[in-house]
Amino acid sequence: MSERPQNDDPDPTDPFDELVEAETDRDPDLAVIEAGSRTLRAQAGPPQGDPIPARPADPEVDRALRAVEEELAGRWGETKLDPSVQRIVALLDILGSPQRAYPSIHITGTNGKTSTARMIEALLSAFDLRTGRYTSPHVQSVTERISLDGAPISAERFIETYRDIAPYVEMVDAQQEYRLSFFEVLTAMAFAAFADTPVDVAVVEVGMGGTWDATNVIDGDVAVVTPISLDHTDRLGETHEAIAGEKSGIIKKDATVVLAQQPVDAASVMLKRAVEVDATVAREGMEFGVISREVAVGGQMLTLRGLGGEYPEVFLPLYGAHQAHNAAVALAAVEAFFGVGSDHARTLDIDTIRSAFAAVSSPGRMEVVRRSPTVVLDAAHNPAGGRAAAEAVTEAFGFSRLVGVVGTSDGKDVRGLLEAFEPIFAEIVVTRNSSHRAMDPDELAAIAVEVFGAERVQVEPRLDDALEVAITLAEEEGEFSGAGVLVTGSVITVGEARLLLGRS
Repeated sequence: MSERPQNDDPDPTDPFDELVEAETDRDPDLAVIEAGSRTLRAQAGPPQGDPIPARPADPEVDRALRAVEEELAGRWGETKLDPSVQRIVALLDILGSPQRAYPSIHITGTNGKTSTARMIEALLSAFDLRTGRYTSPHVQSVTERISLDGAPISAERFIETYRDIAPYVEMVDAQQEYRLSFFEVLTAMAFAAFADTPVDVAVVEVGMGGTWDATNVIDGDVAVVTPISLDHTDRLGETHEAIAGEKSGIIKKDATVVLAQQPVDAASVMLKRAVEVDATVAREGMEFGVISREVAVGGQMLTLRGLGGEYPEVFLPLYGAHQAHNAAVALAAVEAFFGVGSDHARTLDIDTIRSAFAAVSSPGRMEVVRRSPTVVLDAAHNPAGGRAAAEAVTEAFGFSRLVGVVGTSDGKDVRGLLEAFEPIFAEIVVTRNSSHRAMDPDELAAIAVEVFGAERVQVEPRLDDALEVAITLAEEEGEFSGAGVLVTGSVITVGEARLLLGRS
């Protein structure tokens, strides 16, 4: 059997429906995960208002979607190819440059991109604009990556969009040294779907970096840079300055740059790039920011300072100081898009702002998926994300005892991530997800033992078993003890846990 090209994005197929058939290094008896899934779903109860799409109910549509997913999964991931926008430019040229049919807000950074994109989308929609949002990676379904008017593209529309561009993808594949990647094809699909709708504005998150990312064929009217930290250092550089250099490539001539709080060396690179292309800069802590925040039931109450003035009593149904800062960045980005702070000085309608933020969701980011005991999911996968998650869960929940379930990917700063959680985890259950990129649980356990001590570490190679063990440990404290479980380490781990716990 020939080796299948490895894809560095999460597998776009349903990770559990296809688990037994997939080529994997895991134990051969993985079919039992479905039994575990049913048990955990029964305990968790039915999901309410889940923003993540389930598999199509129509068998024909489901088969067609799986066929598209398999074709996409057979393409290489971005990290298998030389950094370049050559292939995506060739494809979009043939498609008639759909990315130029609407204005865009372009988002880069290390942490917080997807949550910020969702907030920007909610704000724009509240002002009656048709929106398209492109984010990655997905939590459970590949269709999540392309959203229209605040909802993931339907399976039927996803299939249709792929089939529409497939002949042109084949043409470019034949002309280039390497076939278009998984991410490049999805990016073209998003831009084509946005043009076909048509949308009034696109909210586009980079996949990795900025300069050579496939999304960097757009000229964003607003460039957003969320906090930069060390991640993907093998591709982006080993310092904040080097990473900022790659990410600054999304800043285009005459754009407005909305800059979250950054390390000094990263901020310097961004400001230099802005001067070079005559872009206007709005800096968190200077031109905008968080004035105050208080923990509230189900989230937090904020007072934000935007580019045009103050916005008091804004409820955000997300946990953690980092999400408050993401909200400030999102608000400033939308103000900049409407010309607030440059063309004129005024605040946007406060009631519209409040209703938009109150409706925001961000699956897999401090998301509660079960009660008694409480199980929280967070996709933190690097030390900075781990620290933010640890602070958020401590502030928002105040668990008397917290058990961690951690499954990470190879190539990450796993020690730094575990050290971020060491002060708050009473015990840690290390495991793995179904991705080929998942870190071996025994290797992860060896590092965990060094950080936590052997008495606080358990190893469960299967995620369903890891969840069962963690929930049992939390339940040992008693029904009213205030014990909880935090599942973290990877977007893929969180997505699969979400399925197991009934959020599908």
